[in-house]
Amino acid sequence: MHMNKAYRRVSLAKTFVLFVTLLFATTASAFALDFDTALTKGLVGEVDNGYIAIPPKAGNEAAELVGEVNAKRRVVYKEIAEKNGISIEATGQRTFQKRYPDFPTGTWVKIQGAWSQK
Repeated sequence: MHMNKAYRRVSLAKTFVLFVTLLFATTASAFALDFDTALTKGLVGEVDNGYIAIPPKAGNEAAELVGEVNAKRRVVYKEIAEKNGISIEATGQRTFQKRYPDFPTGTWVKIQGAWSQK
């Protein structure tokens, strides 16, 4: 039983590394300039559920981008969740927590329903 827990933790850690790699690959390859520009300009922000959204007063310029990025993230979260026996929601939340320290200063973030800039 103890070995099973240790194995699951190692497996989960490896899965998160894979996820981050896939996340950057899908986001960066398809939307590198668009996503980065939208994030830098404050047109999109990161949400504590692992998805992105449009911050206050940003307008809807990036609405299509938000939908596309979130759809790709949802697919990856589902794969990770199924592999590790956890919910998609927990996967998204854990991913946000792991990525938060790497968000650039000024990035819009929505934590517990409140928008602010990091």
